[in-house]
Amino acid sequence: MIKSNFFAILKYMENVIYVFIDASNLWQAQKAKGRFFNYEKTVNYIKEKFLASETEVFYYTAYPANGTRSYDLGDRHKFFLYLKKGLGFKVRKKELKRIKTIDERGEGIQEKGNMDVEITVDAMYYFNKYNTAILFTGDSDFLALVTHLRLGGKKVYIFSSKNNISEELRTGADGYFDVLKINCDIWGRELKYRP
Repeated sequence: MIKSNFFAILKYMENVIYVFIDASNLWQAQKAKGRFFNYEKTVNYIKEKFLASETEVFYYTAYPANGTRSYDLGDRHKFFLYLKKGLGFKVRKKELKRIKTIDERGEGIQEKGNMDVEITVDAMYYFNKYNTAILFTGDSDFLALVTHLRLGGKKVYIFSSKNNISEELRTGADGYFDVLKINCDIWGRELKYRP
């Protein structure tokens, strides 16, 4: 009896955190800061801030198809490999969808790479594995997911920035953190713009 109570208390004290990073949604924050995120530092910050007993990190991104840019895309795939092999992230990626459009200037191409469904599916699939969900996004479309997770007993925190957060999402979670105002250093190398 004492042993089973001990394990019940231990389980209660665990704070298993699943982190869902919507990479494209955080691009505005990185541009505002002029630096890329350092994901290793960011995860360490989360572990310390939330006293995590365990963390699992998912990274979602859509990338340009080969031949659609004037520059080499090889570094992008090396970065995905670093996240996966070096940091142990679960990387969810897909090629940007290219859609022909016609506007007042004529024919053009629009690229779309929304990962909202993939994030939602993972958050629901692993629902019984975590106590706390952290979403790196500012997209108001996630309010339904946040509400559902909270009704299911999860704590949910949003990490975004003032230039990219919807009011509904900012106020709908258990807490909101502006990544541009975090006191510890979660930033990496300088952002360089192509000519």
